[in-house]
Amino acid sequence: MNVVQEQGLDAVKTIKIKKKKKFIIITVVILLVVGVIVFLAMQGGKGAESSMASNYEFDTVSRRDIVSTLSGSGMLEPADSYTMTSLVSGEILEAQFEEGDKVFKDDVLYHVDSEDVQIGVEKVENAVSKAQLSYNSAVESLADLQVLAKDSGVIVQVLVSEGDQVSPGQTLATIRESDTMEVKMPFPTEEAALFTVGQSALVTVDGSFETLTGTVTEIAAAEEVLTGNRIVRQVSMSVVNPGAITSQTTATAQIGASACAGSGTFAYETEKIVTAKVSGEVESIVADDGARVSTGDVVLVLSNDGLSDAVKNAALTMDDAGLSLDGQMVSLENYQIQAPIDGTVIEKTLKKGDNVEIGVPLCIIYNLDYMTFIMNIDELDISKVAVGQDVTITVDAVANQEYVGKVTKISINATASPGGVTSYPVTVRIDNAKGLLPGMNVDAKLIVGTAKDVLSIPVEALSRGNVVLVKSDAPTQSDDKATEKSTESLIPEGYAPITAEIGISDNTYIQIISGMEDGDAFAFQPSSSGSLTPEQLVAMTMEQGMGMPMGGGR
Repeated sequence: MNVVQEQGLDAVKTIKIKKKKKFIIITVVILLVVGVIVFLAMQGGKGAESSMASNYEFDTVSRRDIVSTLSGSGMLEPADSYTMTSLVSGEILEAQFEEGDKVFKDDVLYHVDSEDVQIGVEKVENAVSKAQLSYNSAVESLADLQVLAKDSGVIVQVLVSEGDQVSPGQTLATIRESDTMEVKMPFPTEEAALFTVGQSALVTVDGSFETLTGTVTEIAAAEEVLTGNRIVRQVSMSVVNPGAITSQTTATAQIGASACAGSGTFAYETEKIVTAKVSGEVESIVADDGARVSTGDVVLVLSNDGLSDAVKNAALTMDDAGLSLDGQMVSLENYQIQAPIDGTVIEKTLKKGDNVEIGVPLCIIYNLDYMTFIMNIDELDISKVAVGQDVTITVDAVANQEYVGKVTKISINATASPGGVTSYPVTVRIDNAKGLLPGMNVDAKLIVGTAKDVLSIPVEALSRGNVVLVKSDAPTQSDDKATEKSTESLIPEGYAPITAEIGISDNTYIQIISGMEDGDAFAFQPSSSGSLTPEQLVAMTMEQGMGMPMGGGR
């Protein structure tokens, strides 16, 4: 066999040795993994249990004060804010304030030129006056449908009947007062000058020669000249009518020792005609012939639908004019732009001489009497929050300073995050806001519960279902032996799970109400524990075993 053949045989032999070595390594790893699995299964995971048991910490129940809080953050807002805008257009004539000034509600901040509107107001005022006059006239005309007696007396003649149509100025009836009669006679001037009003007179009725007592009611100042160059004055007398005297009856009279210079004719004390002021139909006759009426009594009633409609139309016209005037006055008021709230001007956009347009911002006012902010509370905690609760507040911009606020409002307008968590906005008010400004970020803690000197354990010592591992001398009892063995192998020896009744928590400690006593020992695994389960150990071993050949092969 030559050298080349020997070298070839050596190479083949070397390859076979390497393959055999790799096969042996893989086989060993597989057997090791299977061995670990079988070992853990046979031993009930004693190695893992030992590892897990070594991660437990031990403590005893103790007493402490617990304050339960809810945390949140927000951005400060002023007590109230208002951006003033204009409802009118025009040149700003006055704007006597500056940024930083304190203003009060209803202070006039801007005065806009309102000349055109004032002219419009005057026109509408004239229209209102005209409408009022038309309405008054229509109402008076409607009232004139009731025809009234102007004087007292007796209705001696009604000239119309029900259903008759009458026109303005038409005579409807006559009212006469005939109980007293008036008579006027001439007396010599020298004698008449001596008469007095109220003086008695003796009146003799012509024809019957009946003598009646009369009273002087008037003595004429002017003189008259009768035939025969007799100078006289007319003297009027009133006489009670015995019933037979008419306006055609004549008489003579004597006053004292003086006799009249001529006879006179009686006249009724009053005799008035009743006329229609408006047109219409006679609806009813209230006082017929022979009826006695007093001044202002209704004699008859007319009807006229047109007058009723005229009153309604006049009333509508007057109302429309009034509404138009109200609108003009409101518009005029808009040219005096007033502060809507008490506060501080933080921004002034327009000044005197600028032209303002409708809706353009003029200035911004903040009420800085107090501050508010909104913190969002999780739906699981919102039942713990109530109006009036105190809130402790810190502000990044103000170091080493704590503020106290109060819950003023709990909104039911919930919001949901993309993760499905629902929260409710809670409004907090800070009355003592010295040093704070709108827009600052705040952190807040809301105290929802306080417990003094209560039993407590760390929060991480409590498992799901409020289970705690408590030291116990009694063996663990269970109907399921496999479960019992598995459970006991995962907890420290001498400890058993119990269910505790819990109270409030401060996120570090939690109150124990019942189930544990002061000084009871308990075990727990801190949240930072690095213990491995048997399955995790097997997986890690397999990964390492399979990697060894890959890293050492050539």
